[in-house]
Amino acid sequence: MARELVTKYAPYVDEIFSQESKKSLLTNNDFDFDGAGTVKIYKVSTADMNDYGRNGAAEGNWSRYGKVADLDATTETMTLSKDRSFTFVIDKLDENETARQLSGATALARQVRNVVVPEVDTHVYTKVAAGAGTVIEVELTSTNIYEQILLASKTLDDELVPEEGRVLVVTPDVYRLMKLNKEIVMETEIGADMRKKGVISNLDGAAVVKVPAVRLPKDFGFILTHPCATTAPTKLEDYNTHLNPPGINGTLVEGRIVYDAFVLENKKKAIYYVKNKAAV
Repeated sequence: MARELVTKYAPYVDEIFSQESKKSLLTNNDFDFDGAGTVKIYKVSTADMNDYGRNGAAEGNWSRYGKVADLDATTETMTLSKDRSFTFVIDKLDENETARQLSGATALARQVRNVVVPEVDTHVYTKVAAGAGTVIEVELTSTNIYEQILLASKTLDDELVPEEGRVLVVTPDVYRLMKLNKEIVMETEIGADMRKKGVISNLDGAAVVKVPAVRLPKDFGFILTHPCATTAPTKLEDYNTHLNPPGINGTLVEGRIVYDAFVLENKKKAIYYVKNKAAV
């Protein structure tokens, strides 16, 4: 006796794992690119200190305050380089015959979550690492990880980088090394608002942020930085769905994002980057 069994499709999509962006923790949006693709900022020098000539100006100087210096006012230029886009179409019958699991709104959200956010994150983290004022290469282990973090913190201290607001970016592998180190005591009582942004703990005043290795440069160990060092503007982020546009019976989805990241020249010392040297 022949039987034709029923095949049933559940109204469920097996989504790819994704993770929200955490770049806002280690960057700033201090500069407005509205109306321009390039922003220039000034760098102004300072004058040296002199011994005051109480009994008269020193030889060769007309002022008791010392030699009069001219201040330099040079500029650094930030030009947005990333103008990215995507587009796809969902036929009306395809939407209907997939129990509406294939729809414009959900597909757009998926595109942003799984494609746009990872691309922007990877670009920003790469620019931060490339612009670091201090770069070292060392094989990180559970034994030396805390020493290396302390060295990074000391280096930022010596460069007069603000202590409040520092961020320690680590890969899951490096975070595991930190957990194995008996000297490291991390503060895990983190506010709900910071947890939503991606902070998992606090170590010696720095917010610890764990980022997937796939979004970071190759051989990434960790970065200790302050948000003041890197600006990451998003000038334009525009997503649209068009129902039945000319020539298409269905939904046309289009998206565009204009963004970039810049490390300020006078603040690059606020970025300490450690490359994790592979064990031989």
